[in-house]
Amino acid sequence: MLFSIALLIVIGFLSYKAAPRERAEHALVHGAGQIGLLAAVALFGVDYFTSFYYGTGELMSALHPYGLQKYGYIAAGVIALANFVFGALYMYSLGIFNEGGGSYTASMRYLKPTLSLIVAVTLIEDYVLTIVVSALSGGDQLLSVLRLYGKYWWLHFGIGVLLATATWYITIRGRGESSTVAFTLLGVFAMLTVTMAIGLFIAHFKGVPPVPPTEVPKPATLLQALMHILTASMKGMVALSGLEAMSNGIQFVINEDVRIVKWGKKRLPRFNWLWNFYSGKSGIGRFVQTSFLFYGGLTTFFLTFFAMRFDVFDGTLGRSLVGNLSHIGFGQVPGGIVLFWTYQILAVILLGAASMTALQDAQATEWRDVAIGEIPEIIIYRDRRGTFTRSVTITYIVAVLIMLLVRGRTTVAAPFYGVGVFMPIMIMGLAIRQHILQHYSKRLRAWGAAGAGLAAAMAGTVFVGQIVGKWGEGGWVRLITFTTLFTSAHLVLLSPVGYRTPEQIHRIVRQKARVQGAMASIVEWQSLKMQEYRYTLLIGIARFFELFGVRRPVRYEPPPFAGDYDHALHVDHPEAPSFLEQYLPKPKPSLGEQFAVPSLTLRTSLLAGMQPVQATASNPPITEQPAVPTTPELHVSEQPAEITETGAPLPSQADVQSFEAQDKSGEQDVESAEEPGVASDVTTQAVIASRSPEQSEGEAKQSPSREEEIASSQKPSYSEASPHPCPLPNGAREQVPSPSQGEG
Repeated sequence: MLFSIALLIVIGFLSYKAAPRERAEHALVHGAGQIGLLAAVALFGVDYFTSFYYGTGELMSALHPYGLQKYGYIAAGVIALANFVFGALYMYSLGIFNEGGGSYTASMRYLKPTLSLIVAVTLIEDYVLTIVVSALSGGDQLLSVLRLYGKYWWLHFGIGVLLATATWYITIRGRGESSTVAFTLLGVFAMLTVTMAIGLFIAHFKGVPPVPPTEVPKPATLLQALMHILTASMKGMVALSGLEAMSNGIQFVINEDVRIVKWGKKRLPRFNWLWNFYSGKSGIGRFVQTSFLFYGGLTTFFLTFFAMRFDVFDGTLGRSLVGNLSHIGFGQVPGGIVLFWTYQILAVILLGAASMTALQDAQATEWRDVAIGEIPEIIIYRDRRGTFTRSVTITYIVAVLIMLLVRGRTTVAAPFYGVGVFMPIMIMGLAIRQHILQHYSKRLRAWGAAGAGLAAAMAGTVFVGQIVGKWGEGGWVRLITFTTLFTSAHLVLLSPVGYRTPEQIHRIVRQKARVQGAMASIVEWQSLKMQEYRYTLLIGIARFFELFGVRRPVRYEPPPFAGDYDHALHVDHPEAPSFLEQYLPKPKPSLGEQFAVPSLTLRTSLLAGMQPVQATASNPPITEQPAVPTTPELHVSEQPAEITETGAPLPSQADVQSFEAQDKSGEQDVESAEEPGVASDVTTQAVIASRSPEQSEGEAKQSPSREEEIASSQKPSYSEASPHPCPLPNGAREQVPSPSQGEG
């Protein structure tokens, strides 16, 4: 007993010390809510890793009643192959879509907006059902330990709600705290599972006998046996939503190399191809998805072997498959009963915590759905920790309502869970195939397209197989819900709720969601593409009604052109601003810009050609006032009509060049002048020197004398009718500073 307690304390301590923690300086350097490798493994892998508790049990429960458990290896092989192919597909996709978006971005770029809309609604449904099934499964696990499984539906519902509420609370506390809790629990789970495995091997080599059978197998024909094997494969292939979750959530990952990659680049440069593959935030995502390649297959084979070895399955001795194996394995350890009960309670907590993956991905997708017009804008809110709290809360509330509708029965919700995710995986495969066809040639093009096509075909087959395999449990209802969601998504998009202007998109993405950089540009581009799709549908509907003589004019103007993906993403200039800037209204000039003082060059040219106006009662002189800030210098040639109205000739190109040359040393000229007007005198001499004798003679007849110029520069009083390079409001006069104040 003391050995097991001491072992448990050590395991808990090591797990807690290894757990990641978000510090204040991390938020300043990387941004609030940005996570590293260990946190990403915990948050985006907890759902997948905890499928260990129920995936193989579901598989064997489809075979054992018919005496077909010996074919469990076939189902395990199918699961291992699917995990490897789908994991490799998403690892490759992170190099292309390394700013997030998953299959939604992939389908929008290479396929059709219709498929993007399908992905959006399918993933939302799958995330909600993940919370439902995870929380209710945790409650079932607890009640089975207490010998209350199947009794009192309100008890199942209540425990499920409590587990979902705890997960919701931890999630809104921020990804930093969520990852610490999830990683600690996964660390304890991993070390206890290794301990259980050691105990199972000891029991196997000690010759512990299997549990005597208590049921007679049911007969099954060959066709029925194949159907049961298909059903077993589909039931065991669960929790692959983590692939799409990591692809979507890459926007929350720190963009830096992990320690082993830094070490490898420095110590083993000959493997740079490998280190580059796992470099940056894409590399962190690939580390997480690498575990998906092998974890599902290895754990399924492991549990299948020992289930047949000891002849234990779900329901044997009133326990689940993993419950029976843990009882045998921990029984070989001194005081193992403590470890056994800890493992059962941990299963309850982890199954509830599996909702964290769904809630993290809900944050990553729902703000994007708001931008494209699928969800009302009011849902968008991001707190100081970087958490989209409203998205998390609404997803949690919908999950609780579904728990109530199914009356706390996991078996009613389970047929809908883990089905929809294979549709986005299939779409991702088709999009990657198009990418390879467009960017590669020869052998790479042929083999790459074939591999992506195989992944898409497998995902499509699994999607149909999930519905067929779960048909008797209500899988046919999945077709109805899928059709309903697809139709309702289009109705929302076509309604006024789905309309988005460039100003709205920019506000949602840049201001409310506080997303910047390439990810923001991607979502802005997606939103404009979806508005183009919306407008196309509205035109199609109007033309359809015209066939019956009903004219339905389109209410909205055509949306702005979204353009090419690479152009919107600023691939060549990632520091460039949002491409929506061209569609946004320009800000009005400030008061200082309206009353700005012209530059030295422009004022000198005006003084050379204007006639001073004597001060009168109706036109009093303007007293000197402090100078106001000036705008950037205006070029003389931009105002030819206003200048020539005074009667003075328009300055030639040589004059303009001379003015610009004088401006470079204008400040020095003003500082060195001992009397007013020196700077203007220098510039005027340059003008006169550059003119021909004929021009100078003509100007002498029209222009005032030198003394008059100096007097006018000291006493600038112009009539309101005089042309002005900067338009002034009605009744306003120009304010020209004295030379002692310096140029504006």
